[in-house]
Amino acid sequence: MEFTASSANLLKIKADCLIVLADAQINGVLASDDTELHGDLKALAKATNFDGKTGSAKTLHTPTLPFSQVILIGITGATSRQKQIKVIADAASKAIASGAQKVLWVAARAPDDGHWQAAMVARNVLHARYKYAKNDKVVASRLKTLIYWTGSRAEQQLASTGLDFGAAVGNGMNCARELGNLPANFCTPSYLADRASDMARDNASLDCQILDNADMHKLAMGSLLSVTAGTVEPAKFIIMNYRGGAKSEAPTVLIGKAVTFDSGGISLKPGGGMDEMKFDMCGGASVFGVMQALCASGLAINVIGLVPAVENMPSGTATRPGDVVTSMSGQTIEVLNTDAEGRLILCDAITYSERFKPRAVIDIATLTGACVMALGKQASGLLANDDDLADELLASGTRSGDRAWQLPLWEEYDAQLKSNFADMANIGGREAGTITAACFLARYAKKLPWAHIDIAGTAWLSGAQKGATGRPVPLLMDYLQQRANHST
Repeated sequence: MEFTASSANLLKIKADCLIVLADAQINGVLASDDTELHGDLKALAKATNFDGKTGSAKTLHTPTLPFSQVILIGITGATSRQKQIKVIADAASKAIASGAQKVLWVAARAPDDGHWQAAMVARNVLHARYKYAKNDKVVASRLKTLIYWTGSRAEQQLASTGLDFGAAVGNGMNCARELGNLPANFCTPSYLADRASDMARDNASLDCQILDNADMHKLAMGSLLSVTAGTVEPAKFIIMNYRGGAKSEAPTVLIGKAVTFDSGGISLKPGGGMDEMKFDMCGGASVFGVMQALCASGLAINVIGLVPAVENMPSGTATRPGDVVTSMSGQTIEVLNTDAEGRLILCDAITYSERFKPRAVIDIATLTGACVMALGKQASGLLANDDDLADELLASGTRSGDRAWQLPLWEEYDAQLKSNFADMANIGGREAGTITAACFLARYAKKLPWAHIDIAGTAWLSGAQKGATGRPVPLLMDYLQQRANHST
């Protein structure tokens, strides 16, 4: 899909559909120019009782304007970033539903941050445009071009860069959604490894290396390999290296949990809803989405993506509750519950990340049902051993609308991991499950500035809207963009 910015005469731009975000008086960018179109739209708004409030919308068909459709979207009351993003998302859905091939989008007002607003438009249009192709009869959206209009040439240039970045993020989200939505009999660890190799082949700024079971045995990744012991699907440890910054610049490492299907192992999950355990690789999928977005945006930063990919199945060779395994760090783990497997693959990945001498390590995982109970589907859980890193990620969550909420990482919670038979247990009991899971990982990150993002509640939706969301690609891309800007 093509996104362009323009400040030309609106009435001379050819488009099937005009979308205007404004109040009841159609005040915004248009009012500042006092264009002929402003007067026409103001009259139409009055005639149709358009009140301009957030959540209101009017679709108009009028022979007096050179557009097949005019869609008015209310912005009154959209004072916070989150509300503004909601308005843009609603307008994006209207744009897709209009059936137009070319949309002309008028900015809500002369924004304080034209780059941000344009990026949100491109991201949300691509998000609304995505469809999972469940069969050959699925028809793609007709929308092919969006022209984003601003009131001046200076704003046009800012909007143009915003559109490019937003499109990169939107396509990255859709990459993550597609991987998450694929059934587990297609999206195996080997499939993910092949996808990573394809991405590297198609992008000069990306390198890829795949470690197999033998390689992981040599590295003594006993914790990771204990998870995959019960399946015939071989594990893969995927390493993607995006080189956008100077060679001397320390990289940011992203680690994404990719359990392509999680049955729970010997600690078998209940049957109801188990089909959704194909989404247990959404942390890894988000790393794929970020790497694709980085390649498209060309951010001046170095990023390593690590994706430990496994399948967790029960069999005669599977790890049993009570077994003791040795992690790559040399620390021993009593596996009290084989369904607490994500932390077992992440801990070895965190240890592996030390070789890159990173400036920060961030792991992303659908880790605990406790996080869903605590925060629902609205916010991801965030825990960190570095306050500055946590603050930066929280700010990026707010800016991108992909919000997170920080939970404590206290010694009192860590004490719940005590084991009589190993250095630690892999679970800490019923209480504070999200926190004790992060405490487990923190034991492997003592040498690193590290943060953990639990996306168990935000990575996918259930029910009629069942499907992967692509979160937290927006949060991570905003964070990396801020870091890149700070470095230059």
